Parts: sequence; C-alpha cells; structure tokens
Amino acid sequence: MATVQKEKISLDFYKFKYKEKLEEYYLPEEQQKYTSLPADALAICETDSERTPVVILYNQTPAGFFVLHGWEGVKSYSDNRNAILLRAYSVNANLQGKGIATQSIQLLPSFVKENFPDKNEIVLGVNHLNKRAQCVYQSGGFKDKGIRAMGKNGELYILHLEL
Repeated sequence: MATVQKEKISLDFYKFKYKEKLEEYYLPEEQQKYTSLPADALAICETDSERTPVVILYNQTPAGFFVLHGWEGVKSYSDNRNAILLRAYSVNANLQGKGIATQSIQLLPSFVKENFPDKNEIVLGVNHLNKRAQCVYQSGGFKDKGIRAMGKNGELYILHLEL
C-alpha cells in the first residue's frame, strides 16, 4: 500500500506512530458537530474491518484524518458497490488555513485508485450548513447530484467523485 504525496502534504494509512499526535488533535465545537475526532473514529475502525483510517501528513506530521469505508458505509448513500465512502474527515484546527484540506482532497483520487483498485467512485455526506467543507470537496472535483440524506445534525448533501 502506497503513500501519495503532493508538495508538503501526503496521505498515509494510519500507523501506531501517529497515535500521539492524533490524540492531541483539536477541533472547535462548531466543527465537531460535523465530524468525529480521530481518536473516536479510530476506536470504531478497530471493530469494523470495512473502515480504513488514513492520516493527512503535513511535513511528515499528522495534520488531518479521515476514514475510507466500504459497502456497509456506502449503501446508505449510493447503490454503487464499487464506491468507497469518505467519512470523519478533518484537519487539526491548529493547522487549518494552510491549504492542507484542499491538497489532501486533490490527492484522494490517486490514493484510492492505487490502494483500492476495484473502486470507481468516492462518496461522502456533508452537512448542508457546513459551507466551508462543501467548498473544499467541490474544489476537489466532488459533484452534487441532488441526493440528500438525514444525518445526526440535519440534512446531508451526498457528493460523488468518479475515479
């Protein structure tokens, strides 16, 4: 399984060596409404083999986190069995504003193609009020096909990125 890199930003599968930095991770309450902290998401990954944790590195230091989830996650949002769900995406608040989110989303398609060659689409749900995240995802090529779902904090826009 390969690491994919763009300038100072790279994506890597979670390894124990990242644990300490991810435990120090900070998100303001406003952002925690929309996503999980890495420690919480990792705990779920430990009991669900369909969930793969990924770390966003900035100069080789953990700066962000997300989970790629197989069919059991996808099926609530899409009937494409060859899709993978992006969930629990965030960038540490102390490192926001450096282009980390934008670059990591741009790296995502090549990371998925290289490490999950059977996947032909990435799907995600973003809260209708989370405009900042919507802009990041759409600038990375995700498209809104008009599909909606209810999340724990309201309506989700289901976005799609074909690979």
